[in-house]
Formats: sequence, C-alpha cells, structure tokens
Amino acid sequence: MTNDTDDTTESDAAADKRLVAGWHGRYYEDFEVGDIYKHPFGRTITETDNVWLTNVTMNLNPMHFNEAYAEQTEFGERLVNGLVVISTAVGMSVVDVSVNATANLGYDDIRHHNPVFHGDTIFAESEVLSKRELESRDHVGIVETELRAYNQHDDLVLSLERTPMVVKREYAEPSAAKPPGWPEGMGTQPAETSDGDADSGD
Repeated sequence: MTNDTDDTTESDAAADKRLVAGWHGRYYEDFEVGDIYKHPFGRTITETDNVWLTNVTMNLNPMHFNEAYAEQTEFGERLVNGLVVISTAVGMSVVDVSVNATANLGYDDIRHHNPVFHGDTIFAESEVLSKRELESRDHVGIVETELRAYNQHDDLVLSLERTPMVVKREYAEPSAAKPPGWPEGMGTQPAETSDGDADSGD
C-alpha cells in the first residue's frame, strides 16, 4: 500500500522553487551625488571587542586596557580604541557602499568627535560626495563617500571620507544564481527551479 501524500516527483518539488535575487550591493551606476544611505542595524561595542582588538594590534595606550589608570583621567573609565570604532563603522557601510568594490583607495579626513565607551551602540550612514569614470579602467569607477557614525544618544562619534573603486553592473552581470562572492555553479541552479531561470533582481 502506498501513501499518496508522499508520492511527489522532483519536477513537482521544482514547481514550488524559484531563484530570487537578494541584495547584491550597489554598482557604480547606482550612486548619485547627495544620496545618503543609513546602514542597517546598530552594533553595541563590548569590552571584549575593545580588549581583543587592542591586544591584537599591540596598542599600548593604557586608556584601553587599564581601568585603574583610566579612572584617574577626565573620562573616569576606559575608552574604546578608536580603530575599533573605525573598523565597525566601515564594516557597517560595506553592505551599501562597497560590496562590489575591487579596491578601497583611501581613508581621509578621519575625525573622532566624541569618545566611545563599553556598551555604546554605534549607528552609521554614508553620503555620496562624488563619482567619476576612469580612463584607464572601463569596468570600474571611483566613488567618494563620507561615513558618519553616531552613538545611541545621536552624538556624532566619527566621520571620515573613504573612496572605493566600484565595479559597473554591465561587467559584473549579477544574477540570483551567482550573487557577489559566489563561484559559478554553487548551490541551487536555475535548472533545479520551476521556471528554469534566475531573477536578476535588476
């Protein structure tokens, strides 16, 4: 005796599947001067974050790892290493600014406007300052952005300019089957879905 409810074929299963593109990041054509991207999610900076990176990078300023010393300063407690703040804010911006960058050409005009303490939550946004084509490279363009980070009190804690070199969409040929960072042919492929095609998401 067979169970009709379990009598499904591979083609039946494929009828319910389709590849849909997720967020592939912005390509050079997507940037417009004056646009501001508020990057998703905030990140609470923990003592572990601060101590680990301070130790790994051999930053010997006792403000970051010596509570007895820090208590005697104007801040009354340890400060989060400024490089932790920079790395966190830049990391937050990648999803909107540089997923499709082939290089980051520089960080300029870096300013720490207010201290960051253990337990502070950082939020970040980026503004497009300029963009330009390259005579030497047809497949990329340069985008200049200002990155700003705030704490949970809306105090500006960091600002900097960063300049990624971003791939143009026509050269990237994005698709749902091969998003950024995936090798060709990995995971579910269009042939395994009902329509046999992948939504490019463009």
